[in-house]
Amino acid sequence: MSALWRLGTGTAREIHEHLEDPMGRAYTTTATVLDRLFTKRLVSRKREGKAFVYRARLSQDVIERELAQQQVARLLGAEPLPAIATLVDAVESVDPELLDELARVVNARRRKSRGP
Repeated sequence: MSALWRLGTGTAREIHEHLEDPMGRAYTTTATVLDRLFTKRLVSRKREGKAFVYRARLSQDVIERELAQQQVARLLGAEPLPAIATLVDAVESVDPELLDELARVVNARRRKSRGP
């Protein structure tokens, strides 16, 4: 998906040529992955000549946000309070100033949910 997001649109061959780390993957592997992404409705495709031209249906931001939400939901689990405390510790260890940003986001969300 990263190569497709960078290109905007591309054939399987073009996308394969723009992979960041092809790790010896064959072109057919790239084509198979694109076909699976099409089946999952994550990409659209249009036939041009003998090849399909692919386009991402969702932006990178949307996909990354969804993945982050899934990870956080798994992290919190049935007992969220210990996980929240651990998350705050982890954020602080990365950059203590991020705690201020976290507080800003939480406060903005609270104001938004309360309405005008």
